[in-house]
Amino acid sequence: MENYPKIKSIRPLGGKRLLVIFHNNVQKIYDCSPLLKDDVFSPLIDDSLFKSVKVDHGGHGISWNDEMDLSESELWINGLPAGQDAQPGRQQPGGF
Repeated sequence: MENYPKIKSIRPLGGKRLLVIFHNNVQKIYDCSPLLKDDVFSPLIDDSLFKSVKVDHGGHGISWNDEMDLSESELWINGLPAGQDAQPGRQQPGGF
């Protein structure tokens, strides 16, 4: 089992994106918009709910509530280095 850096902080951005800062100080942008097609994540269309995201205890993931969460590995693997989030042909997140 591969170890991924734990999450230090999370900040919601425009366009249903998240700025994820890991404990190794790497910053990544994670695009949540593809997740909105999934029934579990569709409530994130509501901006107030989307902005309520929190880092889980221990930095192993993030969550909005008991039903909606993402792991540190999902954010690490599918997040893009901050500043490169507008690249064409970006692979869609999917390991939720």
